[in-house]
Amino acid sequence: MKNIDIKITEELAVLSVSGSGYTKEINLVSWNGAEPKYDIRSWSPGREKCGKGITLTQAEVKNLFLALQKVLSE
Repeated sequence: MKNIDIKITEELAVLSVSGSGYTKEINLVSWNGAEPKYDIRSWSPGREKCGKGITLTQAEVKNLFLALQKVLSE
């Protein structure tokens, strides 16, 4: 299995906490030394493990923000 280098460059927010202590977070994350991107995924306590998630560019985050503003203002 390929070794993946994950570096959280900026912690933005914890979105929720499960009963088992896992947190769903949004952070800026650099994968394998690449430019950091916005990342939403679950993390185990202590961040030893991470779950499946979604990584977004700045343009995608802006589009998501605009879409959520529209939906939530209705």
